[in-house]
Amino acid sequence: MKQLIECVPNFSEGRNLSIIKQITDEIEKCEGVKLLDVDPGFSTNRTVVTFVGAPNDVVAAAKAAICKAKELIDMRQHHGDHPRFGATDVCPLVPVANITMEETAEYARKLAKEVGEELGIPVYCYENAAYTEVRRNLANCRSGEYEGLRDKLANPNWKPDFGPAEFTEEVAKSGASAIGARDFLIAVNYNLNTTSTRRANAIAFDVREKGRPKREGNPITGKIIKDANGEPVMLPGTLKGTKAIGWFIKEYGVAQVSMNITNTSVTPLHVAFEEVCAKAAARGIRVTGAEIVGLVPKKTLIDAGRFYLAKQHRSLGVDESELIKIAVKSMGLDDLKPFNPEEKVIEYLIAKDEKCDRLIDMTCEGFANETASESPAPGGGSISAYMGALGAALGTMVANLSSHKPGWDDRWEEFSVIAEKGQALKDELLHLVDEDTNAFNRIMSAFGLPKKSEEDKAARHAAIQEATKYAIEVPFKTVCASFQVFDICKAMIEKGNPNSVTDAGVGVLCAKAAVTGAYLNVKINASSLDDKEYAANIVAKAADYVAKADNLEKILLEQVNKIIEQ
Repeated sequence: MKQLIECVPNFSEGRNLSIIKQITDEIEKCEGVKLLDVDPGFSTNRTVVTFVGAPNDVVAAAKAAICKAKELIDMRQHHGDHPRFGATDVCPLVPVANITMEETAEYARKLAKEVGEELGIPVYCYENAAYTEVRRNLANCRSGEYEGLRDKLANPNWKPDFGPAEFTEEVAKSGASAIGARDFLIAVNYNLNTTSTRRANAIAFDVREKGRPKREGNPITGKIIKDANGEPVMLPGTLKGTKAIGWFIKEYGVAQVSMNITNTSVTPLHVAFEEVCAKAAARGIRVTGAEIVGLVPKKTLIDAGRFYLAKQHRSLGVDESELIKIAVKSMGLDDLKPFNPEEKVIEYLIAKDEKCDRLIDMTCEGFANETASESPAPGGGSISAYMGALGAALGTMVANLSSHKPGWDDRWEEFSVIAEKGQALKDELLHLVDEDTNAFNRIMSAFGLPKKSEEDKAARHAAIQEATKYAIEVPFKTVCASFQVFDICKAMIEKGNPNSVTDAGVGVLCAKAAVTGAYLNVKINASSLDDKEYAANIVAKAADYVAKADNLEKILLEQVNKIIEQ
C-alpha cells in the first residue's frame, strides 16, 4: 500500500505573494507530491504551506522549497508577529497513511541532513526527529528567535544537528530551520472582541499546558518564584497538549489567542474552543469565532459537530456535511473569512481528483440516464445497492424527525442512536454502488488480457476467476448491509413518529428490493466460478437472507397498514 507523508513548511514571508508563489512553484514542479494549501498571513508575515506525497518525493519537494526560500527571503529584513528564526522557520513531516512515526522521523532526519550539508542552513531536529530530549520542544530550538541566533550558534550546547555552527553572512540571510516529525497539529486562532494583547496573553496562559510562572503576592507583577535549580515554578494551564500566546492582528483589528493543539486525542478542537470561551468570559471578553490556519482533519470537525448537536439535544445521525456545517457555525470558523471545507479538510483535498467519475456524484437524472444507456454498467448490482441506500435514508429520516418531534424531547438520544446506525448503513451502501460497477469493470479488464500463449491463457483465466470472486463478494456485502436496513425501519415503524410511518414502510420495500436484487447478482456471478464449494456456500447464505427479508417485509407492511388504519 502506498505510503503518504504530509509536509507543513512555514516560510517567513506572508506579504509578498510573488515570493510565496515562487516557493510553492518549486513544490508543484516535483513529481509524486500534491500541493494542498497555501495560507499566508500579513501580520505574522508567515505562510503555512501543506503538501502530501510519497516519502522520498516529499523530501525532494521540501528541499527544493527550502532552497528557493533561502534564495528569496532575507531574514535581516524580516519583521512579523510570529516567533521565527529562519526563512524556512519550521518544516515538520506528518505520517498520513501506511507509515509509522519512527519511519517518518528518519525521513525528517534525512531532509535535515541534506538541508544542512548541501544548502548550508543550520538545522535543529525537533519533536520525534530530535536527537536529544531538550530539542523535542520546538520552543527550545527556536528560543531567542532570529535576533538571538548568533549567540545560540556560539553556544556549544546549541550546536545545530546539521549545517554550519557559525553566524556567517550566508546564515545571517537564511537564518536557521527546525525540521521534525510530529503528529497532526491543528493551528487555530481564537478571535476576541478586544484589541488588548495583554488580555489575550492572559487567556493564553490560562489554558496552555505550560501555564504561567507562579509569583509572590500579585499574580501579574509579583516576583517569580523559582525552584532549587533556579527555574521558574509554573502554574499549569487547563488544556493538555496545547501551546498558546496572545497577539494583536492588525489586518483584522482584533486580538487573538493563537494556539497549536499538538495532541487532538487529549484536547479536541471543540474542547479547546469551549475552554478558551470560558476563560475569556471570566475576564469579560467574548470569543467571536476561530480561524483554522492551514488544514484540519475531517474527524476534528465531525467530532465537533456531534458535540454541538448533542448540546442542543438534537440527533447526531445526520450526513457528515451537516456535521461539518454545525461545527463551522458553532465555532465561528467563518468569522473572519469564508471557510470552505473542500479547501480546508485534508481528506477532501486528497480525494478531490478521485471523485470526478463516481456514480454517486451524479444527479438523480444523470444516474437514471446512465443506467438506461447502452453501457452495461451501472447494472442491477449498483441499482440494488442504491435501493438499499434509499431504504436506509428513509429509516434515518424518520428517526431524525422523531427526535425533533414536539413533546418527545426526552427521547432524542434514543432516536439519535438509530439515526447514526442508519447513516452508517447509507454510507456503506452508497460506497457499494460504485464498487459493484468497479467489480464488473474488473471482470471486463480480465477478459481483455492477452491469450496467445499457454502462459497468457493461464494468467488470463486466473485473473478472470479472481475478478469473478470479487464480483460475487460485492453484491453479497450489499445483501448483508441491506438486510440491516430492516432493523432501522422496524424500529421506526414501532417507535417512530406515526405521521411518518409510510416513509419507514417504503424503506422496507427498498430494503427488500435491494436484498433480492443483490442476491440475483451473487447467484449469476457464482455460476461462473470454478470454486463450486465457495460458490454454493455464499449463494446459500444470500438465499437465507432473501427468505428472511420476505418474511420481514410481510410482517412490517402489515404493521404499517394497521397504523394507517387507526
